[in-house]
Amino acid sequence: MALYEHIFLARQDLSQAQVDALAATATEIVEKLDGKVTKTETWGLKSLAYKIDRNRKAHFVLLNIDAPGAVVEELERQTRINEDVIRYMTIRVEEHEDGPSVMMRKGDRDRKRRDREEHD
Repeated sequence: MALYEHIFLARQDLSQAQVDALAATATEIVEKLDGKVTKTETWGLKSLAYKIDRNRKAHFVLLNIDAPGAVVEELERQTRINEDVIRYMTIRVEEHEDGPSVMMRKGDRDRKRRDREEHD
Protein backbone atom coordinates (compact mmCIF):
# COMPACT_ATOMS: atom_id res chain seq x y z
CA MET A 1 0.00 0.00 0.00
CA ALA A 2 1.12 3.54 -0.69
CA LEU A 3 1.32 6.45 1.76
CA TYR A 4 -0.43 9.76 1.01
CA GLU A 5 -1.05 13.12 2.64
CA HIS A 6 -4.46 14.57 1.76
CA ILE A 7 -5.11 18.19 2.70
CA PHE A 8 -8.39 19.96 2.12
CA LEU A 9 -9.62 23.49 2.71
CA ALA A 10 -13.23 23.89 3.84
CA ARG A 11 -15.34 27.04 3.52
CA GLN A 12 -14.87 29.67 6.24
CA ASP A 13 -18.56 29.79 7.20
CA LEU A 14 -18.63 26.16 8.38
CA SER A 15 -18.64 25.36 12.09
CA GLN A 16 -15.88 23.22 13.59
CA ALA A 17 -18.39 20.36 13.96
CA GLN A 18 -19.12 20.50 10.22
CA VAL A 19 -15.40 20.47 9.42
CA ASP A 20 -14.94 17.45 11.71
CA ALA A 21 -17.83 15.76 9.88
CA LEU A 22 -16.07 16.37 6.55
CA ALA A 23 -12.91 14.74 7.93
CA ALA A 24 -14.98 11.81 9.25
CA THR A 25 -16.62 11.38 5.84
CA ALA A 26 -13.22 11.31 4.13
CA THR A 27 -12.03 8.73 6.67
CA GLU A 28 -15.15 6.63 5.99
CA ILE A 29 -14.50 6.67 2.24
CA VAL A 30 -10.91 5.50 2.73
CA GLU A 31 -11.78 2.78 5.24
CA LYS A 32 -14.73 1.49 3.22
CA LEU A 33 -12.31 0.78 0.34
CA ASP A 34 -9.78 -1.07 2.56
CA GLY A 35 -7.49 1.89 3.21
CA LYS A 36 -6.46 3.32 6.54
CA VAL A 37 -6.28 6.90 7.87
CA THR A 38 -3.36 6.94 10.28
CA LYS A 39 -3.64 10.56 11.44
CA THR A 40 -6.13 13.43 11.19
CA GLU A 41 -5.10 16.98 12.08
CA THR A 42 -7.32 20.03 12.04
CA TRP A 43 -5.14 23.11 11.64
CA GLY A 44 -8.02 25.52 12.25
CA LEU A 45 -9.29 28.59 10.44
CA LYS A 46 -6.45 30.33 8.62
CA SER A 47 -6.21 33.31 6.28
CA LEU A 48 -5.68 32.57 2.61
CA ALA A 49 -3.11 34.34 0.44
CA TYR A 50 -5.90 35.28 -1.98
CA LYS A 51 -9.69 34.90 -2.18
CA ILE A 52 -11.02 31.53 -3.30
CA ASP A 53 -14.72 31.52 -4.21
CA ARG A 54 -15.28 34.67 -2.11
CA ASN A 55 -13.56 33.09 0.93
CA ARG A 56 -10.75 35.02 2.63
CA LYS A 57 -10.20 32.24 5.19
CA ALA A 58 -10.55 28.47 5.25
CA HIS A 59 -10.49 25.54 7.66
CA PHE A 60 -7.41 23.40 6.95
CA VAL A 61 -7.46 19.62 7.57
CA LEU A 62 -4.68 17.04 7.00
CA LEU A 63 -5.23 13.28 6.64
CA ASN A 64 -2.37 10.77 6.53
CA ILE A 65 -3.59 7.86 4.40
CA ASP A 66 -2.22 4.36 3.88
CA ALA A 67 -4.12 2.98 0.88
CA PRO A 68 -3.88 1.88 -2.76
CA GLY A 69 -4.16 4.51 -5.51
CA ALA A 70 -7.77 3.58 -6.38
CA VAL A 71 -8.87 4.62 -2.89
CA VAL A 72 -7.26 8.04 -3.34
CA GLU A 73 -8.98 8.43 -6.72
CA GLU A 74 -12.37 7.81 -5.10
CA LEU A 75 -11.57 10.15 -2.20
CA GLU A 76 -10.61 12.92 -4.63
CA ARG A 77 -13.76 12.30 -6.71
CA GLN A 78 -15.97 12.62 -3.61
CA THR A 79 -14.04 15.70 -2.45
CA ARG A 80 -14.37 17.36 -5.87
CA ILE A 81 -18.18 17.19 -5.77
CA ASN A 82 -18.50 18.42 -2.17
CA GLU A 83 -19.46 22.11 -2.20
CA ASP A 84 -18.02 22.70 1.28
CA VAL A 85 -14.47 21.93 0.12
CA ILE A 86 -12.89 24.82 -1.79
CA ARG A 87 -9.45 23.23 -2.46
CA TYR A 88 -7.74 19.90 -1.89
CA MET A 89 -4.42 18.28 -2.65
CA THR A 90 -3.17 14.72 -2.28
CA ILE A 91 0.50 13.85 -2.51
CA ARG A 92 2.31 10.54 -2.28
CA VAL A 93 5.00 10.45 0.40
CA GLU A 94 7.77 8.00 1.25
CA GLU A 95 6.82 7.97 4.95
CA HIS A 96 4.47 9.77 7.31
CA GLU A 97 5.85 12.15 9.94
CA ASP A 98 5.84 10.88 13.49
CA GLY A 99 4.15 13.23 15.96
CA PRO A 100 2.56 16.54 15.03
CA SER A 101 3.02 18.04 11.57
CA VAL A 102 5.02 21.19 10.87
CA MET A 103 1.85 23.31 10.99
CA MET A 104 1.01 22.06 14.49
CA ARG A 105 4.58 22.55 15.73
CA LYS A 106 4.55 26.12 14.41
CA GLY A 107 1.65 26.95 16.76
CA ASP A 108 3.52 25.44 19.71
CA ARG A 109 6.67 27.39 18.82
CA ASP A 110 4.73 30.68 18.59
CA ARG A 111 3.01 29.97 21.91
CA LYS A 112 6.35 29.27 23.65
CA ARG A 113 7.84 32.48 22.21
CA ARG A 114 4.90 34.54 23.51
CA ASP A 115 5.24 32.96 26.95
CA ARG A 116 8.97 33.77 27.06
CA GLU A 117 8.32 37.39 26.01
CA GLU A 118 5.68 37.81 28.73
CA HIS A 119 8.07 36.54 31.43
CA ASP A 120 10.96 38.78 30.36
